[in-house]
Amino acid sequence: MTSCVELSGVCWGPKGRGDILSDISFGVPHGQILAICGANGVGKSSLLRLIYRHQAPRSGTVRLMGQDIWRMAAAEVARSLAAVLQEQPTDFALTIRQIVSLGRLPHRKGWTTAALSDTGGEDAAIVDAVITRMDLATIADRPFGTLSGGERQRATVARALAQQPRVIVLDEPTNHLDIRHQLELLTLLRGLGLTVIATLHDLTLAAEFADRVLVLSQGRILSDGPPAQSLTETVLAEAFHIRARIDRSGGAPRFSFHL
Repeated sequence: MTSCVELSGVCWGPKGRGDILSDISFGVPHGQILAICGANGVGKSSLLRLIYRHQAPRSGTVRLMGQDIWRMAAAEVARSLAAVLQEQPTDFALTIRQIVSLGRLPHRKGWTTAALSDTGGEDAAIVDAVITRMDLATIADRPFGTLSGGERQRATVARALAQQPRVIVLDEPTNHLDIRHQLELLTLLRGLGLTVIATLHDLTLAAEFADRVLVLSQGRILSDGPPAQSLTETVLAEAFHIRARIDRSGGAPRFSFHL
């Protein structure tokens, strides 16, 4: 099966320091949902930054739709891949509708924010549709900086969906969301038919949501496979330095942890 995203022998670390990620190789086929899990500091967010072309690998190759992502123009990448990050500026003067409209810029000539005031026709219909889909219609004209954390998260997901990407990358997308909106977001992502790559702290959500779970430990891939194979007591003990117990007697696994 052809991979939408493929990493081959990738290593990365900050300038002047050793590698944080070492010998990372995996591919994600079209339509698959991949959850990336692991302890704090093992390189999960750094791995995502490599995938969405924020930072280049020291060695190895990141490919998007079969092409080296660093040989592609930024606009070309943005038409195929959208990213939703943990870090969200709170001082934007833009409204939700304008933030979501940013998602249409890669599909238009010119990358200036002046284009936000001239969103019409098909672009406007796409923006309106994703605003409604993310339950933001009643607050669409509020400034981004006045929103709660959960509202900001939904607005940035809406912006990503407005890009109409083939791949969406999300860094802890359920942060700041209440339980209902967590479930709604994950259900929405499953129903899009896109390739989805997301870091998740909540192992229960990862096990229920993902087709496949990749667990990082010390900058390397510790396990990679379907949730039942990748999230085992042995793997979790090594990845998080705890004792893990998994109850699989019900419809979904229940995790418990002890020092």
